[in-house]
Amino acid sequence: MIKKSVLIAGKHATSISLEKEFYDVLLEICEREKQSLNQLITYIDENPRTENLSSAVRIYVLKYIMEKLIAPK
Repeated sequence: MIKKSVLIAGKHATSISLEKEFYDVLLEICEREKQSLNQLITYIDENPRTENLSSAVRIYVLKYIMEKLIAPK
């Protein structure tokens, strides 16, 4: 498990705890989308799918992968 401190909207400090596999994919998404980790976490926090930020990040990662790997029917 990786615990990472992040800044939301450049001003609110918090942390996320993710399994290494989710964290590695999250960093890959940042690179592909040309966003910093803080920028992407801010986006996820502003568009939550759950109240728990770490869970929201996992859901975002999963949905991102699904959208990129599974073509629309």
